[in-house]
This record gives sequence, structure tokens and C-alpha cells, in this order.
Amino acid sequence: MSTTINADTSISDVSPAIANAAANVAALPEADPCTVVIFGASGDLAKRKLLPALFNLACAGSLQCKRNQFTILGIGRTPMSDEAFRDAMHEFMLTAKDVADFTEEGWKEFANRIHYMVGDPNDNGSHEELANQLEALANEKGASRNCLFYLSTPPSATAAIIKGLGSAGLNEETDGWRRVIIEKPFGRDLTSARELNAVVGSVFQEHQTYRIDHYLGKETVQNILVFRFGNSLFEPIWNRNYIDHVEITAAEVLGIENRAGYYEESGALRDMVANHLLQLVTLTAMEPPVAFDADSVREEKVQVLRSMRPMTPDEIKQRTVRAQYSNGEKKSEQLASYLEEKGVKSDSKTETYAAVKFMIDNWRWGGVPFYVRTGKRLASHITEIRVHMKRTPQALFSGDEHDIAPNVIIMQIQPDEGISVNFVAKRPGTEMHASTVQMNFRYAQGFGTRSPAAYETLLLDAMQGDATLFTRADEVEYAWRLITPIEEAWASDSFPLAHYAANSAGPAESNSMLAREGHEWHDLEK
Repeated sequence: MSTTINADTSISDVSPAIANAAANVAALPEADPCTVVIFGASGDLAKRKLLPALFNLACAGSLQCKRNQFTILGIGRTPMSDEAFRDAMHEFMLTAKDVADFTEEGWKEFANRIHYMVGDPNDNGSHEELANQLEALANEKGASRNCLFYLSTPPSATAAIIKGLGSAGLNEETDGWRRVIIEKPFGRDLTSARELNAVVGSVFQEHQTYRIDHYLGKETVQNILVFRFGNSLFEPIWNRNYIDHVEITAAEVLGIENRAGYYEESGALRDMVANHLLQLVTLTAMEPPVAFDADSVREEKVQVLRSMRPMTPDEIKQRTVRAQYSNGEKKSEQLASYLEEKGVKSDSKTETYAAVKFMIDNWRWGGVPFYVRTGKRLASHITEIRVHMKRTPQALFSGDEHDIAPNVIIMQIQPDEGISVNFVAKRPGTEMHASTVQMNFRYAQGFGTRSPAAYETLLLDAMQGDATLFTRADEVEYAWRLITPIEEAWASDSFPLAHYAANSAGPAESNSMLAREGHEWHDLEK
């Protein structure tokens, strides 16, 4: 189905000051009127991602600012007035990289919708005060009674906030809808994930619950389904008969960036593989849904996870690698090891790199390995999916056998979103010699507009009640069913911790894991 969005319609409810900032932004639909309540509003996520995303949505005409039916209420432990909070956000927005086109006129109108209150997530009195504040905003400011609660807080506060909202009756949909967005991680193992789901389920129904994974808001991630199922060139070959293996990489050049407290408890496997990378596996491997709606899409993703068997201890030794970065060098700059980072224990065994070979035991993917890797302090900043096709017979090009690589489809998620296809073409000249060439598509050049950032897409979807790009309760538990045995095996003193130099392509052990089957990672150092 093809849909055309009229840009004039989406901007009609916005003043010129805000609408002018939307000139280079893709047209977006209008959200339901609502009040967005941000727990942890003075924290890093709210400043870097949430407020910029909401401001960009206002600029695109998606929020009903002009009618006073869109409101932001920040909650934090730091005492400050509405004006002080607005001023603090203003200073950050001036340099925020995720703000599309900041103008003082646009900010002034947007800031009038921002309010702040002091609250402690562990104090039920704070939730009663929140209920009173929401009632006052509705009565005095005309704020919408629809409420979207965003938990931009440490995971340890999630259960207390959920219970507090329930005790204050803020989960009840008697005078408008109530929805809650919960940031990852959703637990730290299968047992804790089940416990958290039980707490959330005792207060909010599943249709009210939005477990957010910002990777699913990225354009290329969403486009995986369109690319796979909307093109007869690719849909028939997306199976074990034509695909040799799939390689998924999420590499970062930065270290832990003063996040030792979180990272020491998490590690690369929990931080990235248990959510982001398994999400990419499910979207790459899922069967076509009967419709592009929340229930249909998420059901097919769950079926992929159900088809993946938890590994035995022996399989974990053969199919996983954990590693930690040591000292390295980048352009004559000396890079510290993980153990030298501030706040890291001197004998820490926390992995900063994880590589896993997953197998999907179903009819479409039987025998096709899905290799995933993620790491800090690697040589490149890139997130991508590489689908390696099987090699064709080489008899026609026997003289060029080593020059002709199998076809590869590359879906790049960051930093430059787009899709590339590697294929073989004849080199110019009188002799028959073939070489690999690349055909590229990039969103920025292809459509000429700025794609919405991930948090813009996901916040807008939550305001519209579309949970397609959010994670379902059983999906979370099936993911932990795969990850928990690996974590338990890695916790053993007998499981080796490899090392790799900072600013390198990763540990040699990871390359060896693929080499055993005649495969190799894409070189991050090229």
C-alpha cells in the first residue's frame, strides 16, 4: 500500500516560527493531544534525546502546541522552578546535535509548554502530587488528560515508579488514555525480566506498555521489512537456498565515557546483544506478517526467537567470544585500557566486546549462521547488517576466481543510513575479467529530506498508540532465554576473557570463530 502525506496538513496547526524550522524535515502525521511526563527529566537522556526529539516534532507540526493541548511535565529530584528548568534545557538545546534547526522564536513557543516538579520515584506521596499537578494543568492550562509517562530513569527505579503510578490511579483510562514508555534494559536475566513484566502487568495492560529500543526507530531498521517484502528482486532469495550467512555489527570507537557504574553491571552482551542486535536478527529473519501492525509484526519476531535454541555449555565455548579492550593508539594518541577507565575495578572481567553465532532452527534459515558482534573502542563507528549470498559456480571466470566475491547486501544503520548491493561486473577491456562493484542508496541523497531521528519516530508512535516498533512482554523473555545461559557460562572462572587493542578490529579469537567455517568479518580497519 502506498501512502501520501500532505505536508500542508501536518504543519497547519503550528505558528510560522516553528513551522519554518520544519522546511527540511520529512512530513510527519499529527499526534494525539497529550501530556508527556518525563521521570528523570534533569538527566542525560532527557537532555540529549527526549527534549530535542519533542522539539523537532513540534517543528514538524506533529504536536498540538498552538491549541495548548500538548504539555511536557518534567520530574526530577533536583529542586528548580519551571523557568529554571526551561533555562537549563535552553542552554543545552543551543548546542544539541539532534536538534534539526534551532530558532529562538520556535523555542519560546515550545518552552511555554514545559513544566517541572520535584519528585522522588520511591515516594508514593510524589505520585499523588503528580496526579494533582496533572489535574491542575488540565484545569488551568487546558492540558490534555491523555498521559504518556516516560521512565528516563535507572532500571532500579522502574518497579517503584510503575507501582507508584498505579497507587495514584494514573494507570486508569477513565478520562483519557494512559501509556508508559520503559527504557532498556528490561531486566538483567530471564528471572528478573519475568519479575519486571509481572510488576508492569499488574498496573498497566499490554496495550498501554511501550518497551523502547531506539534502534527500532532508525529508518534503515524500519526499511528492512520494506526492502525484503516489497521487492520481487530480493524476496524470493531471502532464505537458506541463496543466503550463505548473515553478519551483524555494532561497533563503537568510543570507550565507556564515564559510565563505569552502569557498564560494570551490564557489559556488552547485556547492553547490546540482548536487545539491539537480537532485534536486528529478528527483523532480518522473520516471516512476512499478515499486516504491518503491532500484533502481526511482533508475533513474527517472537517466532524467530522461539526458533533459536538456547546454547549448551559446549556450544557457548564454540560459538561465543567475550573480550575487553587493552591499551591502544590512535593518531599518536595513547588510548587507555578498560581497566584504566575511571570507576572500573582493577580486576574487572566485564566484557567490552561480544561476538555470538546464532542459529535459527526453522525451514527458512536451517543451516545459515547469524554472526553478531559489538564492541567499544573499535576502529570504526558503524552499525550494519551484511547478508552474504552463496557463491555462484566460477567456471566461466576461472582466471578471476580469487577476485570474484559472492554478492553482499549491506544495510547500514549508522552513521550514514542506506542500503548497498555488491555485485559482479565485467572490467573494461577486450578480455573477460570481472570485478566486484557496489550500488549505493543513501536516505539523505535519495529523498532530499532529513529523516526523523529514532526517538522522534518512537515518541510519535507512542502518542498515536502504535506499538509496532516497541517490544512485547514475551519477546523480552524469549530474548533473555537465549542470553542468560551465555551470561551464566561467561561468569565462570573457566571461561576465557580475550583482549584486543583499543582502536583495532577486535580480538583474534572472534576472527577464529568465523574462520572455522570459512567465513570472515568485514574488516573494520579498512
